[in-house]
Amino acid sequence: MSSLFVDRRGAHLELESGAIVFRENGERIGTVPIAPLTRVFLRGEVTLSASLLGKLGEQGVGVVILSGRRGKPSLLLARPHNDAARRVAQIEKSLDASFCLTYARALIERKIDHQIEWFDELRSRDMQARYELTHAMQLIAGHKQRLPSADSLARLRGIEGSAAACYFDGLKAVVPESWQFKSRNRRPPKDPFNALLSLTYTLAHAELAIALYGAGFDPYVGFYHALDFGRESLAADLLEALRPLCDRFCLRLVKKQTLSPRDDFSTTENGCLLGKAGRARYYAAYEEYSEVLRAGIQAEVETLAERVGHALEAPVSAGQAHSGDGE
Repeated sequence: MSSLFVDRRGAHLELESGAIVFRENGERIGTVPIAPLTRVFLRGEVTLSASLLGKLGEQGVGVVILSGRRGKPSLLLARPHNDAARRVAQIEKSLDASFCLTYARALIERKIDHQIEWFDELRSRDMQARYELTHAMQLIAGHKQRLPSADSLARLRGIEGSAAACYFDGLKAVVPESWQFKSRNRRPPKDPFNALLSLTYTLAHAELAIALYGAGFDPYVGFYHALDFGRESLAADLLEALRPLCDRFCLRLVKKQTLSPRDDFSTTENGCLLGKAGRARYYAAYEEYSEVLRAGIQAEVETLAERVGHALEAPVSAGQAHSGDGE
């Protein structure tokens, strides 16, 4: 299973015998077989044929279009799972306030557990940040203790927000000063590390939406995040538990010096953005890390299926859609 990232101005993609052919100025410049792909990310001035789009949908390959300077995603989802009963069960559960609170509380508890587990690993390796990480862990653990007392989604969000503030205070201690990370900010991100976090959350959210759709869920109907026009609220729900995995990836890029905060990012009044040369290295690193991230997505989708009473019969890969009977 793999992703294809296309971020090349003027590239044209077309179908040829089960493969994607790349052309530039009419010249053939490359070929990629469709069979191993699970999703395709397109960015910039890229065109593709309708026959290729149809083939990607038929093969269950989700297409994510990252448009605008900030790469806002639009989704072209593959064929959905055949079992509509799972979607009906999801809708029924979404109207059950008790279920929504119980599910969301467990989701946030997993998120906090992942945060504490990661910080515990970090403080054993980074002696200089040990005090800040230990302090953050204690505060986050204190907020975890409050979770059972949350008797509404609003109160749960309040606890989650307080825990997140402590978490990012701790994370700040392990991000080098050259990355200018002081706290979490977004829409737009104001510094290189926040730009990395936003881009990674965006890609993970898109992958979740595709995986949920392929597993038979409606990604727009969530339990923790309320209905909001145009937002995949269920994907936003599941992303909460996976954010620490995204954060690990971003810190790995920083520590390995895959990207330079000075050379690969530009900051204007519209925010901080990762440049094209940096994006090429970022996408390669993201795909390398994707096995870890997609295993997390798979686990969250399986947990969700069990909770709504429609457990998956067999593991469903992110982006995998089920074909119709007899096909």
